Amino acid sequence: MLEIQRIRNEKESVLRGLKKRNIDASQTIDKVLLIDQEWRSNKTELDKLSSELNLLARTIGEFFKAGKVAEANELKEQTTTLKVKETLLKAKVDELDGELAKLLYTLPNVPNEAVKQGREAADNETVYEYGTKPTFSFTPLAHWDLAKKYDLIDFELGVKVTGAGFPFYRGKGAKLQRALIAFFLDEATKAGYEEFMAPLLVNEASGIGTGQLPDKEGQMYYMPEDDLYLIPTAEVPLTNIYRDILLPTNDFSIKMTGYTPCFRREAGSYGKDVRGLNRLHQFDKVEIVRIEHPSNSAQALEEMVEHVKGLLEKLGLQYRILRLCGGDMGFASAMTYDFEVYSAAQEKWLEVSSVSRFDTFQSNRLKLRFKDEDKKSQLCHTLNGSALALPRIVAAMLENHQTADGIKIPEALQSYTGFDLIA
Repeated sequence: MLEIQRIRNEKESVLRGLKKRNIDASQTIDKVLLIDQEWRSNKTELDKLSSELNLLARTIGEFFKAGKVAEANELKEQTTTLKVKETLLKAKVDELDGELAKLLYTLPNVPNEAVKQGREAADNETVYEYGTKPTFSFTPLAHWDLAKKYDLIDFELGVKVTGAGFPFYRGKGAKLQRALIAFFLDEATKAGYEEFMAPLLVNEASGIGTGQLPDKEGQMYYMPEDDLYLIPTAEVPLTNIYRDILLPTNDFSIKMTGYTPCFRREAGSYGKDVRGLNRLHQFDKVEIVRIEHPSNSAQALEEMVEHVKGLLEKLGLQYRILRLCGGDMGFASAMTYDFEVYSAAQEKWLEVSSVSRFDTFQSNRLKLRFKDEDKKSQLCHTLNGSALALPRIVAAMLENHQTADGIKIPEALQSYTGFDLIA
């Protein structure tokens, strides 16, 4: 959530930034400032009235102690009238506070200065490329055909038991999943991330805290009986560990990682681009999350990008990194780098990771703060990234590492799988 102080002090800068997302937020911002002004006016009056009532209460007590009962009762009558006014003012302040919050929830984060304006994926900037496209002496198979040939993934059985987008992994396909999860977690631990096993269900406050709610409510699986949501990513429970937390000093760098299944409704997804593992409703992912001092968030983002690069290179996959344009970024992001791996049989790029910095957008919702050198409360910066999401990684590995004799397992994974070839 954008900070109200920022909107007050940097209105034109905020509006220019939001235009990178192709959003004209001028009417919303004007309404925000109008409600904010009314809220501050009523809050000032309320604070003044509360101070007056406190003073009256002390005076009444002194009068009773001095035996001045008549004077005390006279002041009590004044207090009764003022308390009615105080109740009405409190209700008004709360009402305005609610209206302000609802408006602020509709505003996405302001893109970083390095983010360019754009409307769609075609406007994203390629900032790095690694590797070359694999070549074959035969016609390569798509991963869904390889999965069937080697009995690795059963999509039809998933449809029978649950529905489309919920595949079964079996045999060496299941072992490959488990190996990748362990490999990603071990690599994150080596990089200094503390591992967590997080809940798969979160409450509404957690969804609001990281920006999934109310923006992506339609994409989340919801259980109304319990008022709980299935997580779309481990980012949600991990980041919310620090909701309503005041870190005692400015000397901190918090690094967390966790594996979870992830659940996304992906409403409206259909066609060849969602075939096989390209887009699922349930999938496995290892997430990395950081909470940083504002002065370190840029460096932290680069470190996270380097971490994901290392994973992909150890898996022997060709990839590229895109800096997303304003129109293609997530609601809460200030800057996002997407990693895409090349799918040899499908002959297209598949997104496998997004690494993002959110600056104070999430921490403002979370009320996640630290005390600076002057002992003043300041908002932390938050970041997260997929390291990595498994479905498209598996798709690319099966397709890119296929040979006439079977599918080769990268050396970095062999100690985890216990085999070096799927045949």
